Amino acid sequence: MSATQLVTRFAPSPTGPLHLGNARTALLNFLAARQTGGRFILRVEDTDEARSDDRVMHELFADLRWLGLDWDEGPDVGGPSSAYRQQHRSSIYEEWLAKLDAAGLTYPCFCTAAELNISRKRQIAAGQTPRYAGTCRDLTEDERAERLVSGQAGALRFRAPPGEVVTFDDLVHGEQRVFIDEIGDFIIQRADGNIAFFFSSAIDDALMGVTLVVRRDDHLNNTPRQMLILKALGLPAPRYAHIALLLGVDGTPLSKRHGAASLQELRKRGYLPAAIRNHLVRLGHTTTVDRWLDDAAMRADFDLRRLHRSAAHFDEVQLRHWQKESVARLSDGQFAEWIRSELPPELDTARLPAFCRAVRPNIVLPADVRSWVSVVFGRPSQLASDAMIAVLEAGERFFAAAIERLDRADLDFNTAMRALSEATGRSGPALYTPLRAALTGATEGPELAPLLSLIPASEVRARLEHARRLAR
Repeated sequence: MSATQLVTRFAPSPTGPLHLGNARTALLNFLAARQTGGRFILRVEDTDEARSDDRVMHELFADLRWLGLDWDEGPDVGGPSSAYRQQHRSSIYEEWLAKLDAAGLTYPCFCTAAELNISRKRQIAAGQTPRYAGTCRDLTEDERAERLVSGQAGALRFRAPPGEVVTFDDLVHGEQRVFIDEIGDFIIQRADGNIAFFFSSAIDDALMGVTLVVRRDDHLNNTPRQMLILKALGLPAPRYAHIALLLGVDGTPLSKRHGAASLQELRKRGYLPAAIRNHLVRLGHTTTVDRWLDDAAMRADFDLRRLHRSAAHFDEVQLRHWQKESVARLSDGQFAEWIRSELPPELDTARLPAFCRAVRPNIVLPADVRSWVSVVFGRPSQLASDAMIAVLEAGERFFAAAIERLDRADLDFNTAMRALSEATGRSGPALYTPLRAALTGATEGPELAPLLSLIPASEVRARLEHARRLAR
Protein backbone atom coordinates (compact mmCIF):
# COMPACT_ATOMS: atom_id res chain seq x y z
CA MET A 1 0.00 0.00 0.00
CA SER A 2 1.35 3.43 -0.94
CA ALA A 3 2.42 5.99 1.63
CA THR A 4 -0.59 8.17 0.77
CA GLN A 5 -2.07 9.86 3.82
CA LEU A 6 -4.28 7.23 5.40
CA VAL A 7 -7.55 7.77 7.21
CA THR A 8 -8.09 5.07 9.83
CA ARG A 9 -10.59 4.57 12.61
CA PHE A 10 -11.15 2.74 15.84
CA ALA A 11 -14.77 1.96 16.63
CA PRO A 12 -15.29 0.36 20.05
CA SER A 13 -18.63 -0.60 21.57
CA PRO A 14 -19.08 0.91 25.06
CA THR A 15 -20.23 -2.29 26.73
CA GLY A 16 -17.22 -3.07 28.93
CA PRO A 17 -13.58 -2.23 29.72
CA LEU A 18 -11.12 -1.94 26.86
CA HIS A 19 -9.32 -5.29 26.61
CA LEU A 20 -5.83 -5.65 25.21
CA GLY A 21 -6.96 -7.06 21.86
CA ASN A 22 -8.95 -3.90 21.16
CA ALA A 23 -6.18 -1.71 22.55
CA ARG A 24 -3.79 -3.31 20.04
CA THR A 25 -6.27 -2.68 17.20
CA ALA A 26 -6.53 0.97 18.23
CA LEU A 27 -2.74 1.34 18.39
CA LEU A 28 -2.16 -0.18 14.94
CA ASN A 29 -4.78 2.07 13.33
CA PHE A 30 -3.31 5.07 15.15
CA LEU A 31 0.22 4.27 13.95
CA ALA A 32 -0.89 3.74 10.34
CA ALA A 33 -2.54 7.17 10.30
CA ARG A 34 0.21 9.05 12.13
CA GLN A 35 3.03 7.50 10.10
CA THR A 36 1.51 8.82 6.86
CA GLY A 37 0.39 12.17 8.22
CA GLY A 38 -3.22 11.09 7.85
CA ARG A 39 -6.23 11.18 10.16
CA PHE A 40 -7.24 8.89 13.01
CA ILE A 41 -10.97 8.79 13.82
CA LEU A 42 -12.61 7.57 17.00
CA ARG A 43 -16.16 6.35 16.44
CA VAL A 44 -18.45 4.74 19.00
CA GLU A 45 -20.56 1.79 17.83
CA ASP A 46 -23.46 2.07 20.26
CA THR A 47 -26.49 1.17 18.17
CA ASP A 48 -27.24 -1.48 20.80
CA GLU A 49 -28.50 1.09 23.30
CA ALA A 50 -29.57 -1.55 25.83
CA ARG A 51 -25.96 -2.70 26.33
CA SER A 52 -24.18 0.61 25.74
CA ASP A 53 -23.15 2.72 28.71
CA ASP A 54 -22.07 6.39 28.60
CA ARG A 55 -19.90 5.91 31.68
CA VAL A 56 -18.06 3.07 29.98
CA MET A 57 -17.69 5.19 26.84
CA HIS A 58 -15.92 7.97 28.74
CA GLU A 59 -13.73 5.39 30.49
CA LEU A 60 -12.73 4.09 27.04
CA PHE A 61 -11.74 7.62 26.03
CA ALA A 62 -9.65 7.99 29.20
CA ASP A 63 -7.98 4.60 28.71
CA LEU A 64 -7.03 5.40 25.11
CA ARG A 65 -5.59 8.78 26.06
CA TRP A 66 -3.69 7.20 28.94
CA LEU A 67 -2.25 4.70 26.45
CA GLY A 68 -0.90 7.65 24.49
CA LEU A 69 -3.39 7.84 21.64
CA ASP A 70 -5.20 10.90 20.41
CA TRP A 71 -7.68 11.34 17.57
CA ASP A 72 -8.45 13.97 15.00
CA GLU A 73 -12.20 13.36 15.00
CA GLY A 74 -14.49 11.83 17.56
CA PRO A 75 -17.47 12.27 19.90
CA ASP A 76 -15.52 14.47 22.30
CA VAL A 77 -13.55 16.54 19.76
CA GLY A 78 -16.02 16.87 16.90
CA GLY A 79 -15.15 16.90 13.22
CA PRO A 80 -16.69 17.30 9.75
CA SER A 81 -18.89 14.21 10.16
CA SER A 82 -20.71 15.88 13.07
CA ALA A 83 -22.00 12.77 14.88
CA TYR A 84 -19.45 10.12 15.88
CA ARG A 85 -21.79 8.01 18.01
CA GLN A 86 -23.85 5.62 15.94
CA GLN A 87 -26.98 6.10 18.04
CA HIS A 88 -26.94 9.71 16.84
CA ARG A 89 -26.71 8.66 13.19
CA SER A 90 -29.94 6.67 12.86
CA SER A 91 -31.43 9.11 10.34
CA ILE A 92 -28.37 8.60 8.14
CA TYR A 93 -28.79 4.84 8.18
CA GLU A 94 -32.50 5.13 7.42
CA GLU A 95 -31.67 7.32 4.43
CA TRP A 96 -29.30 4.73 2.96
CA LEU A 97 -31.65 1.84 3.76
CA ALA A 98 -34.35 3.69 1.82
CA LYS A 99 -32.01 3.96 -1.17
CA LEU A 100 -31.43 0.19 -1.11
CA ASP A 101 -35.16 -0.39 -0.81
CA ALA A 102 -35.87 1.94 -3.76
CA ALA A 103 -33.41 -0.09 -5.81
CA GLY A 104 -35.27 -3.29 -4.95
CA LEU A 105 -32.34 -4.64 -2.93
CA THR A 106 -34.11 -5.26 0.39
CA TYR A 107 -37.05 -7.28 1.61
CA PRO A 108 -38.63 -8.10 5.00
CA CYS A 109 -37.95 -11.51 6.50
CA PHE A 110 -40.42 -13.03 8.96
CA CYS A 111 -38.54 -16.25 9.74
CA THR A 112 -38.26 -16.99 13.44
CA ALA A 113 -35.02 -17.90 15.19
CA ALA A 114 -36.27 -21.47 15.56
CA GLU A 115 -37.06 -21.74 11.84
CA LEU A 116 -33.66 -20.36 10.90
CA ASN A 117 -31.94 -22.79 13.27
CA ILE A 118 -33.76 -25.78 11.74
CA SER A 119 -32.82 -24.63 8.24
CA ARG A 120 -29.19 -24.23 9.28
CA LYS A 121 -29.05 -27.75 10.75
CA ARG A 122 -30.54 -29.24 7.59
CA GLN A 123 -27.95 -27.51 5.41
CA ILE A 124 -25.08 -28.70 7.62
CA ALA A 125 -26.46 -32.25 7.58
CA ALA A 126 -26.55 -32.10 3.77
CA GLY A 127 -22.94 -30.94 3.64
CA GLN A 128 -23.90 -27.44 2.48
CA THR A 129 -22.56 -24.08 3.60
CA PRO A 130 -25.12 -22.65 6.04
CA ARG A 131 -26.85 -19.57 4.63
CA TYR A 132 -30.29 -18.08 4.48
CA ALA A 133 -32.50 -20.29 2.33
CA GLY A 134 -34.42 -17.36 0.82
CA THR A 135 -37.73 -18.35 2.40
CA CYS A 136 -39.13 -14.81 2.41
CA ARG A 137 -37.27 -13.51 -0.64
CA ASP A 138 -40.14 -13.88 -3.11
CA LEU A 139 -43.15 -13.24 -0.91
CA THR A 140 -45.80 -11.17 -2.67
CA GLU A 141 -46.82 -7.76 -1.36
CA ASP A 142 -50.08 -9.27 -0.14
CA GLU A 143 -48.24 -12.03 1.73
CA ARG A 144 -45.97 -9.49 3.38
CA ALA A 145 -48.90 -7.26 4.31
CA GLU A 146 -50.74 -10.23 5.79
CA ARG A 147 -47.82 -11.06 8.06
CA LEU A 148 -47.41 -7.49 9.17
CA VAL A 149 -51.11 -7.17 9.96
CA SER A 150 -50.92 -10.36 12.02
CA GLY A 151 -48.26 -8.75 14.17
CA GLN A 152 -45.20 -10.55 12.82
CA ALA A 153 -42.09 -8.37 13.06
CA GLY A 154 -39.90 -8.46 9.99
CA ALA A 155 -36.14 -8.10 9.83
CA LEU A 156 -34.75 -6.41 6.72
CA ARG A 157 -32.50 -8.49 4.45
CA PHE A 158 -30.17 -7.39 1.68
CA ARG A 159 -30.97 -9.09 -1.62
CA ALA A 160 -27.54 -10.46 -2.60
CA PRO A 161 -27.03 -10.72 -6.38
CA PRO A 162 -26.73 -14.43 -7.23
CA GLY A 163 -23.82 -15.86 -9.18
CA GLU A 164 -21.41 -12.98 -8.52
CA VAL A 165 -18.03 -13.05 -6.81
CA VAL A 166 -16.66 -10.49 -4.34
CA THR A 167 -12.91 -10.00 -4.61
CA PHE A 168 -10.67 -7.82 -2.51
CA ASP A 169 -7.00 -7.64 -1.59
CA ASP A 170 -6.58 -7.93 2.15
CA LEU A 171 -3.29 -6.38 3.29
CA VAL A 172 -2.64 -9.31 5.60
CA HIS A 173 -4.30 -12.33 3.96
CA GLY A 174 -3.85 -11.37 0.30
CA GLU A 175 -6.45 -11.78 -2.44
CA GLN A 176 -9.85 -12.94 -1.25
CA ARG A 177 -12.56 -14.39 -3.51
CA VAL A 178 -15.98 -15.02 -2.01
CA PHE A 179 -18.91 -16.46 -3.95
CA ILE A 180 -22.04 -14.52 -3.13
CA ASP A 181 -24.15 -17.66 -3.35
CA GLU A 182 -22.26 -18.89 -0.27
CA ILE A 183 -23.23 -15.75 1.62
CA GLY A 184 -26.91 -15.63 0.84
CA ASP A 185 -29.24 -12.77 1.74
CA PHE A 186 -28.22 -11.25 5.05
CA ILE A 187 -29.92 -9.09 7.66
CA ILE A 188 -29.09 -5.40 7.65
CA GLN A 189 -31.79 -4.29 10.10
CA ARG A 190 -33.12 -6.50 12.87
CA ALA A 191 -36.79 -6.96 13.63
CA ASP A 192 -36.48 -4.65 16.65
CA GLY A 193 -35.31 -1.83 14.39
CA ASN A 194 -31.62 -1.97 15.36
CA ILE A 195 -29.22 -1.64 12.46
CA ALA A 196 -26.80 -4.53 11.87
CA PHE A 197 -23.35 -3.32 12.90
CA PHE A 198 -21.67 -4.20 9.61
CA PHE A 199 -24.20 -2.08 7.71
CA SER A 200 -23.78 0.97 9.93
CA SER A 201 -20.01 0.45 10.06
CA ALA A 202 -19.73 0.26 6.26
CA ILE A 203 -21.83 3.38 5.78
CA ASP A 204 -19.84 5.31 8.38
CA ASP A 205 -16.49 4.27 6.92
CA ALA A 206 -17.54 5.49 3.48
CA LEU A 207 -19.09 8.78 4.61
CA MET A 208 -16.21 9.60 6.97
CA GLY A 209 -13.62 9.01 4.26
CA VAL A 210 -11.91 6.05 5.97
CA THR A 211 -9.35 4.57 3.57
CA LEU A 212 -7.93 1.74 5.72
CA VAL A 213 -9.57 -0.49 8.31
CA VAL A 214 -7.25 -2.57 10.52
CA ARG A 215 -9.34 -5.03 12.51
CA ARG A 216 -9.35 -8.60 13.85
CA ASP A 217 -9.66 -11.44 11.37
CA ASP A 218 -12.88 -12.66 12.98
CA HIS A 219 -14.42 -9.80 10.95
CA LEU A 220 -13.07 -11.18 7.67
CA ASN A 221 -16.43 -12.80 6.83
CA ASN A 222 -18.18 -9.44 7.25
CA THR A 223 -16.06 -7.71 4.62
CA PRO A 224 -17.75 -9.22 1.51
CA ARG A 225 -21.14 -8.20 2.91
CA GLN A 226 -19.94 -4.67 3.52
CA MET A 227 -18.44 -4.44 0.05
CA LEU A 228 -21.72 -5.61 -1.50
CA ILE A 229 -23.61 -2.89 0.39
CA LEU A 230 -21.17 -0.15 -0.59
CA LYS A 231 -21.13 -1.24 -4.23
CA ALA A 232 -24.93 -1.25 -4.35
CA LEU A 233 -25.01 2.30 -2.95
CA GLY A 234 -22.17 3.61 -5.10
CA LEU A 235 -20.02 4.35 -2.03
CA PRO A 236 -16.24 3.88 -1.82
CA ALA A 237 -14.86 0.91 0.10
CA PRO A 238 -11.72 1.21 2.25
CA ARG A 239 -8.78 -1.16 2.15
CA TYR A 240 -8.78 -3.84 4.82
CA ALA A 241 -6.10 -5.45 6.96
CA HIS A 242 -7.41 -8.31 9.09
CA ILE A 243 -5.01 -9.16 11.90
CA ALA A 244 -5.06 -12.40 13.85
CA LEU A 245 -6.73 -12.66 17.24
CA LEU A 246 -4.73 -12.01 20.38
CA LEU A 247 -4.24 -15.24 22.33
CA GLY A 248 -3.11 -16.08 25.83
CA VAL A 249 0.01 -18.15 26.45
CA ASP A 250 -2.18 -21.28 26.46
CA GLY A 251 -3.21 -20.65 22.85
CA THR A 252 -6.84 -19.70 23.53
CA PRO A 253 -8.36 -16.26 22.86
CA LEU A 254 -7.31 -13.83 25.55
CA SER A 255 -9.96 -13.48 28.24
CA LYS A 256 -10.41 -12.60 31.91
CA ARG A 257 -9.26 -16.04 33.00
CA HIS A 258 -5.75 -15.18 31.75
CA GLY A 259 -5.44 -12.62 34.53
CA ALA A 260 -5.19 -8.89 33.91
CA ALA A 261 -6.59 -8.76 30.38
CA SER A 262 -7.99 -5.22 30.36
CA LEU A 263 -6.15 -1.95 30.02
CA GLN A 264 -7.76 -0.69 33.23
CA GLU A 265 -6.47 -3.64 35.22
CA LEU A 266 -2.92 -3.23 33.95
CA ARG A 267 -3.09 0.49 34.65
CA LYS A 268 -4.26 -0.11 38.24
CA ARG A 269 -1.38 -2.51 38.79
CA GLY A 270 1.06 0.20 37.76
CA TYR A 271 2.03 -0.78 34.25
CA LEU A 272 3.20 2.23 32.27
CA PRO A 273 1.59 3.14 28.94
CA ALA A 274 4.88 3.19 27.05
CA ALA A 275 5.58 -0.38 28.19
CA ILE A 276 2.18 -1.55 26.98
CA ARG A 277 2.68 0.20 23.63
CA ASN A 278 6.07 -1.46 23.18
CA HIS A 279 4.53 -4.87 23.82
CA LEU A 280 1.35 -4.40 21.79
CA VAL A 281 3.16 -3.12 18.69
CA ARG A 282 5.04 -6.43 18.59
CA LEU A 283 1.88 -8.54 18.80
CA GLY A 284 0.90 -9.38 15.23
CA HIS A 285 3.46 -6.97 13.81
CA THR A 286 7.20 -7.40 13.35
CA THR A 287 9.44 -4.50 14.32
CA THR A 288 12.82 -4.13 12.67
CA VAL A 289 14.59 -3.68 16.00
CA ASP A 290 14.21 -5.55 19.25
CA ARG A 291 14.91 -2.58 21.46
CA TRP A 292 12.90 0.14 23.15
CA LEU A 293 10.85 2.29 20.77
CA ASP A 294 9.89 5.80 21.77
CA ASP A 295 6.87 7.38 20.11
CA ALA A 296 8.75 8.76 17.11
CA ALA A 297 10.69 5.52 16.53
CA MET A 298 7.52 3.45 16.82
CA ARG A 299 5.74 5.51 14.20
CA ALA A 300 8.71 5.39 11.86
CA ASP A 301 9.18 1.63 12.25
CA PHE A 302 5.53 0.62 11.78
CA ASP A 303 4.88 -1.11 8.45
CA LEU A 304 1.57 -2.56 7.26
CA ARG A 305 3.51 -5.12 5.21
CA ARG A 306 4.81 -6.66 8.42
CA LEU A 307 1.40 -7.45 9.93
CA HIS A 308 1.01 -11.17 10.69
CA ARG A 309 -1.48 -13.77 9.57
CA SER A 310 -0.57 -16.06 12.46
CA ALA A 311 -2.07 -15.53 15.90
CA ALA A 312 -0.32 -13.22 18.35
CA HIS A 313 0.29 -14.26 21.95
CA PHE A 314 0.09 -11.90 24.90
CA ASP A 315 2.83 -12.80 27.35
CA GLU A 316 3.11 -10.91 30.61
CA VAL A 317 6.75 -11.98 30.93
CA GLN A 318 7.49 -9.97 27.80
CA LEU A 319 5.34 -7.10 29.04
CA ARG A 320 7.37 -7.03 32.26
CA HIS A 321 10.52 -6.75 30.16
CA TRP A 322 9.20 -3.60 28.49
CA GLN A 323 7.93 -2.38 31.85
CA LYS A 324 11.48 -2.53 33.22
CA GLU A 325 12.67 -0.54 30.22
CA SER A 326 9.93 2.01 30.80
CA VAL A 327 10.63 2.36 34.53
CA ALA A 328 14.31 2.93 33.76
CA ARG A 329 13.31 5.94 31.64
CA LEU A 330 11.30 7.68 34.36
CA SER A 331 12.82 10.78 35.87
CA ASP A 332 13.49 10.74 39.62
CA GLY A 333 10.38 12.82 40.20
CA GLN A 334 8.21 10.63 37.97
CA PHE A 335 9.44 7.49 39.73
CA ALA A 336 8.70 8.93 43.18
CA GLU A 337 5.21 9.95 42.11
CA TRP A 338 4.59 6.54 40.47
CA ILE A 339 5.32 4.65 43.73
CA ARG A 340 3.80 7.25 46.08
CA SER A 341 0.73 5.17 46.91
CA GLU A 342 2.97 2.45 48.38
CA LEU A 343 4.99 4.79 50.62
CA PRO A 344 4.23 5.41 54.30
CA PRO A 345 2.37 8.75 54.62
CA GLU A 346 4.67 9.91 57.38
CA LEU A 347 7.82 9.40 55.28
CA ASP A 348 10.26 12.27 55.64
CA THR A 349 10.50 13.85 52.16
CA ALA A 350 14.22 14.40 52.76
CA ARG A 351 14.74 10.61 52.84
CA LEU A 352 12.55 9.89 49.79
CA PRO A 353 15.19 10.51 47.07
CA ALA A 354 17.72 8.21 48.76
CA PHE A 355 15.09 5.50 49.22
CA CYS A 356 14.05 5.75 45.56
CA ARG A 357 17.65 5.50 44.37
CA ALA A 358 18.23 2.47 46.58
CA VAL A 359 15.23 0.40 45.53
CA ARG A 360 14.60 1.57 41.96
CA PRO A 361 16.64 -1.13 40.14
CA ASN A 362 14.46 -3.81 41.77
CA ILE A 363 11.06 -2.25 41.10
CA VAL A 364 8.90 -3.38 38.17
CA LEU A 365 5.49 -2.48 39.61
CA PRO A 366 4.61 -0.14 42.49
CA ALA A 367 3.56 -3.11 44.64
CA ASP A 368 7.19 -4.27 44.59
CA VAL A 369 8.02 -1.31 46.83
CA ARG A 370 6.05 -2.70 49.78
CA SER A 371 8.64 -5.21 50.92
CA TRP A 372 11.43 -2.61 50.79
CA VAL A 373 9.32 -0.11 52.73
CA SER A 374 9.11 -2.78 55.42
CA VAL A 375 12.85 -3.41 55.25
CA VAL A 376 13.83 0.26 55.51
CA PHE A 377 11.09 1.80 57.61
CA GLY A 378 9.89 -1.18 59.63
CA ARG A 379 11.15 -4.68 60.20
CA PRO A 380 10.76 -7.77 57.97
CA SER A 381 8.11 -10.00 59.56
CA GLN A 382 10.13 -13.15 58.96
CA LEU A 383 13.00 -14.53 56.95
CA ALA A 384 12.29 -16.24 53.66
CA SER A 385 13.23 -19.93 53.62
CA ASP A 386 16.41 -19.39 51.57
CA ALA A 387 17.36 -16.48 53.85
CA MET A 388 16.94 -18.70 56.93
CA ILE A 389 19.20 -21.32 55.37
CA ALA A 390 21.85 -18.66 54.65
CA VAL A 391 21.71 -17.40 58.25
CA LEU A 392 21.99 -20.89 59.76
CA GLU A 393 24.86 -21.83 57.44
CA ALA A 394 26.83 -18.66 58.34
CA GLY A 395 26.66 -19.44 62.06
CA GLU A 396 26.70 -17.43 65.27
CA ARG A 397 30.34 -16.34 65.03
CA PHE A 398 29.74 -14.68 61.67
CA PHE A 399 27.01 -12.45 63.08
CA ALA A 400 28.96 -11.69 66.22
CA ALA A 401 31.74 -10.38 63.98
CA ALA A 402 29.19 -8.46 61.86
CA ILE A 403 27.74 -6.75 64.94
CA GLU A 404 31.18 -5.62 66.04
CA ARG A 405 32.01 -4.08 62.67
CA LEU A 406 28.62 -2.66 61.61
CA ASP A 407 27.45 -1.21 64.92
CA ARG A 408 28.86 2.28 64.33
CA ALA A 409 27.20 5.63 63.69
CA ASP A 410 29.99 6.71 61.30
CA LEU A 411 29.85 3.44 59.37
CA ASP A 412 31.70 3.22 56.07
CA PHE A 413 30.17 0.18 54.41
CA ASN A 414 33.12 -0.81 52.21
CA THR A 415 35.59 -0.50 55.09
CA ALA A 416 33.32 -2.57 57.33
CA MET A 417 32.98 -5.27 54.67
CA ARG A 418 36.73 -5.56 54.26
CA ALA A 419 37.13 -5.90 58.02
CA LEU A 420 34.33 -8.51 58.21
CA SER A 421 35.90 -10.46 55.36
CA GLU A 422 39.25 -10.54 57.14
CA ALA A 423 37.63 -11.61 60.43
CA THR A 424 35.51 -14.42 58.95
CA GLY A 425 37.54 -15.55 55.96
CA ARG A 426 34.47 -15.07 53.76
CA SER A 427 34.18 -13.13 50.54
CA GLY A 428 31.78 -12.65 47.64
CA PRO A 429 28.35 -14.30 48.05
CA ALA A 430 29.53 -16.18 51.16
CA LEU A 431 30.06 -12.79 52.80
CA TYR A 432 27.16 -10.75 51.46
CA THR A 433 24.32 -13.31 51.23
CA PRO A 434 23.96 -14.12 54.95
CA LEU A 435 24.36 -10.43 55.82
CA ARG A 436 21.64 -9.48 53.34
CA ALA A 437 19.43 -12.30 54.65
CA ALA A 438 19.73 -11.04 58.23
CA LEU A 439 19.14 -7.39 57.37
CA THR A 440 16.39 -7.69 54.71
CA GLY A 441 14.86 -11.16 55.20
CA ALA A 442 15.74 -12.08 51.58
CA THR A 443 18.82 -13.28 49.69
CA GLU A 444 18.32 -10.95 46.71
CA GLY A 445 17.48 -7.30 46.33
CA PRO A 446 18.90 -3.80 45.91
CA GLU A 447 22.51 -2.98 46.69
CA LEU A 448 23.07 -3.41 50.41
CA ALA A 449 25.08 -0.26 51.09
CA PRO A 450 22.36 2.27 50.09
CA LEU A 451 19.73 0.28 52.00
CA LEU A 452 21.93 0.08 55.10
CA SER A 453 22.46 3.84 55.07
CA LEU A 454 18.68 4.33 55.41
CA ILE A 455 18.14 1.89 58.30
CA PRO A 456 18.77 3.26 61.82
CA ALA A 457 21.90 1.84 63.47
CA SER A 458 19.84 0.49 66.37
CA GLU A 459 17.65 -1.44 63.95
CA VAL A 460 20.70 -2.84 62.11
CA ARG A 461 22.05 -4.14 65.41
CA ALA A 462 18.68 -5.61 66.42
CA ARG A 463 18.42 -7.57 63.17
CA LEU A 464 21.98 -8.87 63.43
CA GLU A 465 21.37 -9.88 67.05
CA HIS A 466 18.24 -11.75 65.95
CA ALA A 467 20.21 -13.60 63.26
CA ARG A 468 22.91 -14.43 65.80
CA ARG A 469 20.35 -16.04 68.09
CA LEU A 470 18.84 -18.02 65.21
CA ALA A 471 22.28 -19.29 64.17
CA ARG A 472 23.26 -20.68 67.60
